[in-house]
Amino acid sequence: MSDSVYEPPKVWVWNKGNGGRFANINRPVSGATHEQDLPVGEHPLQLHSLATPNGVKVTVMLEELLELGKPAEYDAYLINIGEGQQFGSGFVAINPNSKIPALFDQSTTPGTRVFESGAILLYLAEKFDAFIPKDPSARAECYSWLMWQMGSAPYLGGGFGHFYAYAPEKWQYPIDRFAMEVKRQLDVLNQALSNQTYLCGDEYTIADMANYAWYGALVLHNIYEAAEFLEVSSYEHVVRWATAIEARPAVARGRRVNRAWGPEEERVPERHSSADFK
Repeated sequence: MSDSVYEPPKVWVWNKGNGGRFANINRPVSGATHEQDLPVGEHPLQLHSLATPNGVKVTVMLEELLELGKPAEYDAYLINIGEGQQFGSGFVAINPNSKIPALFDQSTTPGTRVFESGAILLYLAEKFDAFIPKDPSARAECYSWLMWQMGSAPYLGGGFGHFYAYAPEKWQYPIDRFAMEVKRQLDVLNQALSNQTYLCGDEYTIADMANYAWYGALVLHNIYEAAEFLEVSSYEHVVRWATAIEARPAVARGRRVNRAWGPEEERVPERHSSADFK
């Protein structure tokens, strides 16, 4: 740990040299950096994404809808965030925040853009009347767990993940701070799942999809290479829940869509039909 003490200036100035692994794509302003049209496929739903946890939420949902027989065919195009494709003019037009995933629905007049993964899950659940409870109390529980995930994941990804895995140096204070919070979140989930199958009881919903994408990956796939550090195996109910979700055929497919790393047989960089999984 460095002995130097940072004294914040009166006015913060952007230093392109700071930021660790993703410094080349970080900047303090929004908007497009270059002109780049997005490809357009034949299906009503056009997804532009990457198989990070936030991207996986949506591809799992789309594959689950297709598994149910819903007319949710989609084209999924890869957005390479390491190359800054999220700052292309076409992508910014459907997500002014320049983050994946982003969805464009061509079946409406005019077309509908949807950004933020939680908003996309809600949009699809309502559009196809699936994976969202009809009972008002259960529906509220689903909304609560979905918003819990949206609010909690930045502590896991942007907080713990950044300082534990990506920062240019290891600093004890932020790692300890965010590790404590991530373990608290895992305990919240573990207790919630201790006497029920899914987060909303016996019904599998978008709340499970959203939380699985982050916390399932954490307990099953050693993201940030932090499984031992966080003792994730001790959260037995989370592990049981995540394992059951991952065994679903639609989840297995959804995890592969827009995946640009790992074994070749696990990658489906673009998805236009079920044939792409073969």
